[in-house]
Amino acid sequence: MNTAALIYDRFKRVLGEDTPDCVLREKAGIAQEIIRLKKEKNAVILVHNYIDPLIFHSVSDITGDSLELSKKAAKTDSDIILVCGVSFMGQTAKLLNPEKKVLLPVKEAGCSLAESITADDIRNLKERYPGVPVVTYINTYAETKAQTDICCTSGNAEAILRSIDSDKVIFLPDEYLGRNMARIMGKKLILPHLEEKGEVIGWNGRCEVHKLFCPDHVKTIRKNHPDAIILAHPECPPQVVKAVDFTGGTKAMIDFIQNSNAQKFCLLTEKAMEKNIVLNDHRKEFIPVPSMRCPHMEKITLENILEALHREKYEIVIPGEVRAKAAQAVQRMIDFNWER
Repeated sequence: MNTAALIYDRFKRVLGEDTPDCVLREKAGIAQEIIRLKKEKNAVILVHNYIDPLIFHSVSDITGDSLELSKKAAKTDSDIILVCGVSFMGQTAKLLNPEKKVLLPVKEAGCSLAESITADDIRNLKERYPGVPVVTYINTYAETKAQTDICCTSGNAEAILRSIDSDKVIFLPDEYLGRNMARIMGKKLILPHLEEKGEVIGWNGRCEVHKLFCPDHVKTIRKNHPDAIILAHPECPPQVVKAVDFTGGTKAMIDFIQNSNAQKFCLLTEKAMEKNIVLNDHRKEFIPVPSMRCPHMEKITLENILEALHREKYEIVIPGEVRAKAAQAVQRMIDFNWER
């Protein structure tokens, strides 16, 4: 059986109810050509957990959350790295692999968090709070990372914050992630425009997907499915995080589900991840919630992945001075996790 037929069979088993058969066959053919081309060009394809299952389970070489992709990208020996994710993820791969060609399938794939803060914003905060360490979420652009001391992901934010030897810390830019981490640590988060006192100086950035979940979603699930385990991403509002059974980054949620004896779950996060888990474990049942898809992740398709490899576009380019400073902040995060 050829590659396209194997991919089609996999698609059909799980996605057959949602996608017409002719579409699955067409997509499998495109995936086969991508696999051929990436071997020809010595390319590796990195795919985030939030990417379409048609991509995640057909052409990916490395899958995972932002931290996993960052760590594995730093060790690849491929000539070309194609990142199936949003723009800041492509930049992160380039920061760690300055000598390699890093591609993104679309010219621009934004992120509400990355766009909520600029390098000037951080410079202003550092002037206002001199000497206070700056921890910046990986969901930011290179120019922003260049102004920070160390980066973090949702999976290691708490550990990195606890490791900071300072009475105060600047944590940017996700307000909800900051509030959730501060509460866990028994500290208070404040926003710079408010005249308050607290140990964690935050920002008012929010994920346009996770901010949409609310306590009523949790109440409805509890009422209709009392045996379901509810999980939420820490970018969700604090009232949601307090009400669920488990909170963690994408890898933590996947590990929790895989290691749990429970059979019924509900994920309050980006919708594509649910399908990607189901494809790996058919025994798990997921209770549907309002379909929250990241409009930027949705831009990535098999078609534009194929075109990106053919034409070797869109290449990520980062100015040298910015790259050097931003790479230090990302590398400190990676070194922190390797030491643990």
